[in-house]
Amino acid sequence: MRSDSDTLSGRSRPGADGRGVLDVLVVGAGPVGLTAAAELRRRGAGVRIVERLPARLPYAKAVGIQPRTLEVWDRMGCARAAWEAAVPMRGQLLYVDGVERSRLELVLPPEVPYRFAALPQYETERILEEFLAGFGTRIERGTELVSFGQDADGVTARLLATRDGGPPAEEELRCRYLVGCDGAHSTVRKQLGLGFEGGAFPEEYMLGDVEVDWDLPPGYGVRSTRRGPDGPDGPDGPDDDVLVCIPLPGNGRYRVSMNVPPELSAAQRAGDPEAGDGVAHGLDGGARAPGLADIQRVLDRLSPRPATASALRWSSVFRISHRLVDRYGEGRAFVAGDAAHIHPPTGAQGMNTGIQDAFNLAWKLSLAVEGSAAPGLLASYDAERRPVGEEVVGRTVRHASQGVQADPEDLETLLLREAQLLVGYPDSPIVAGMSAPGTRDTDGADGGAGPRPGDRVPDCTGLTTELVARPLRLYDLLRERDHVLLLYGDERTSGDFARLAARAAESSHGAVRACALLAADAAPGGAVGPPELPVYRDARGEFARLCSVRPPTALLVRPDGCLGARLHPPTAEALATCLARVFRG
Repeated sequence: MRSDSDTLSGRSRPGADGRGVLDVLVVGAGPVGLTAAAELRRRGAGVRIVERLPARLPYAKAVGIQPRTLEVWDRMGCARAAWEAAVPMRGQLLYVDGVERSRLELVLPPEVPYRFAALPQYETERILEEFLAGFGTRIERGTELVSFGQDADGVTARLLATRDGGPPAEEELRCRYLVGCDGAHSTVRKQLGLGFEGGAFPEEYMLGDVEVDWDLPPGYGVRSTRRGPDGPDGPDGPDDDVLVCIPLPGNGRYRVSMNVPPELSAAQRAGDPEAGDGVAHGLDGGARAPGLADIQRVLDRLSPRPATASALRWSSVFRISHRLVDRYGEGRAFVAGDAAHIHPPTGAQGMNTGIQDAFNLAWKLSLAVEGSAAPGLLASYDAERRPVGEEVVGRTVRHASQGVQADPEDLETLLLREAQLLVGYPDSPIVAGMSAPGTRDTDGADGGAGPRPGDRVPDCTGLTTELVARPLRLYDLLRERDHVLLLYGDERTSGDFARLAARAAESSHGAVRACALLAADAAPGGAVGPPELPVYRDARGEFARLCSVRPPTALLVRPDGCLGARLHPPTAEALATCLARVFRG
C-alpha cells in the first residue's frame, strides 16, 4: 500500500489548480460499495466511501454467498472472516402439499475450494467494513451525493453531510472517478441518464428473521407450496401459496419469505408512489411490518412439519422488479450492483453479481489511477459485466415464474451456474481470443480443452515447493496478487522462463508476477531462471489436467481469477501483445 499522503478516507493528489483531487469516490456502503472501496484501497488508490444511512441496517436482506464470491474475497484476503461467520447451505428441500417432492444436494466438484454459504447481509457488511478499515478508510455515514458533473479530467461531486445532529454541511469534492453503488434508486444512475428498463412483479412478499423449532435437517433451504386443486393445472400447476426458509447462523434461525396477506399489502395503500421513481424493489418501509403471529399463521398452513416461530428479529414487506441499465457507466462515472441491475432473489444471485461487478471495476480503476491502464481498459467493464447482468436478470425472472426447470440443464451444470463459477468473458476486448481447437491465432494461443481466455481458471491442489511441508493449492499462489503469469514447463522447455517473466514485468509496469510450474515428471534441477522466480512442482499433475496444458505453456491469470491469455508456446512478443490490451505501452 502506498504511503503518500494517506488519510483516514483515502489519498488526494494535487490537481492542476493546486487543490487535492481524490482518486475515487464510492457512493453507497452496502456489500458492493464496500468491496469496491476495499479492493481499491488494497491496491493503493485514494478512496472515500459515503453512505446516506447513519448506521448499518439490521436486515438479513441478501443472505446467500456464492462460491465464486468467496473466491473473489480470497484474492482480496478477506475470505476467512466470511467463512468463519457463515453457515453452510447444504441443499434444498421441496415440499408440495406437505409431501417431499425433491431434495437437492448442493455438491460441487472437489477442485472447487468453497461451498455455498448463508450469511446475513449486515454481517457481510461488517466483515467488509472491518477489512476496509484495515487500510485506513472508514465509511462516512450520514453523507449523501446530491449531484455531480464531469469533464475530461475528473468529476466534481456535491455532498451533503448530516452527522452528529448538527446542521447539514455541504462539500464540493473533486475526484478522478465516481462509482455508484447506491442501490435501486441510484442517484448516480439517474444523473448519468442511464436507461433502466424492465418490469415489476405484481406479487408482494413478507420477510422475517426468526427462529423456527421443527425437526427438518439443519443447513437446508426449505420451499413448501400448496396448489389449488381447482387451478388450471391441478396440483402440478402454479404455486398458490408459498413458504421459503433460508438457514442463517444461529440455533434454528431462518430468513423466511411468504406471500403477503391483504391487510399488509402495500398495493392496498392509497397513492403508493412506488418509491418515487417507478422502481418497486426491496423492503417497503411504508408497509406495516408483519408480526410473529403473521408468520406463525403461514407456518401453520404451509410447514411440512409442526413448527413454532419465535425470537422475531425483524420483518418487512418486500417487492420485486427486474431491470437492467443500458450501459454500466458514462465517462468517469460508473454503476454497480443494484444501481445497474435488479431482479428476483431466486438463487441468491443479486448481491453476488454486484460484488463481482465491483471487483471487476476496482482492479481496472486502480490501473487507471496509476496511469498504467491501456486506453480501452475501463470500457471493458461494461463489455464484460453488462452481459453477465443481462443473463442473471433473464435467468432469475425465468426461475421465479417457471422454476429452475425452465433451464433444463444437467445437475452439475445447474449448480456450477448457480455458484457463478461459469461466469466468463470470452468476448471481452481485453482477453486474447483463441481460434478453433488445434490451431493458433495471432496471439500465439492454442486451442484445446481446459479454460479458454475469459474463463475462470480452476483451482487445483498438489503443488509443492521445497520450503513448504504440505501441498499447496493454485489459489494459494494467486492470493493477494494482481495479474499472475503461470509458466508451465519441464527441464527441456523452461529455459526461457526468466526472459518471459522479465518481459511481463516490463510490459505491465511491474504489475505482473510470474511463477514457474514444473510438470510432475520434470527432472529436478531444470533451468527455470533466477532465484527470484518462484518455482513450484505440479506433483500430482492436477494443474496440467484441469488446465489442459503441456510444456511449454503460459497462462496469464487476471486479478479476478479469469484467464487473460493462453500461450503455447509462449514467446515474449506474443505475451507483450496480450498485456498491451490491459496495460499502456
